[in-house]
Amino acid sequence: MIRPATQDDVADIRAMIRELAAYERAADQARATDDQLREALFGDHPAAHALIAEDDTTGDTVGYALWFPRFSTWTGTRGMHLEDLYVRPSARGGGHGKALLAALAALCVRQGYERFEWWVLDWNDPAIGFYKSLGADLLKEWTVCRLTGEPLTRLAAQSEVSGTSLGETRGEDARTR
Repeated sequence: MIRPATQDDVADIRAMIRELAAYERAADQARATDDQLREALFGDHPAAHALIAEDDTTGDTVGYALWFPRFSTWTGTRGMHLEDLYVRPSARGGGHGKALLAALAALCVRQGYERFEWWVLDWNDPAIGFYKSLGADLLKEWTVCRLTGEPLTRLAAQSEVSGTSLGETRGEDARTR
């Protein structure tokens, strides 16, 4: 069964985020707290949304998908970015991952989103095979770029633009965009 996440799911989502981070060899990088996730998913201005996969027999939470809207300047439409898709090892092969992706694809179609995109680590052969079986294109010509920590701070210090020119004039801040 696939359903929207509720605030009661936050602890399970956080636990699965840590399980996913461990699988991706980055356990030390999963630092989000329950309070941060609760605010991000259920605050006044949600930054993301989540679906929960439950075992049909036991009702136990066995997976989740966390996503947020994107915008394409090329198509002029919104799309969906899947940040996390995770199914617990004991439940893999039971159709939960495909059910989560199908639910998200249906949401894309209903909302008029033209793109449904996500990243996969290049060494994650089981996931790559699964995504290919669904018809996903793996875009080899794109490379993910990321600034964090000191390089992010150093570049920000070079800005000559005042903070109010970056969206705050509409009552927004970085957490709500």
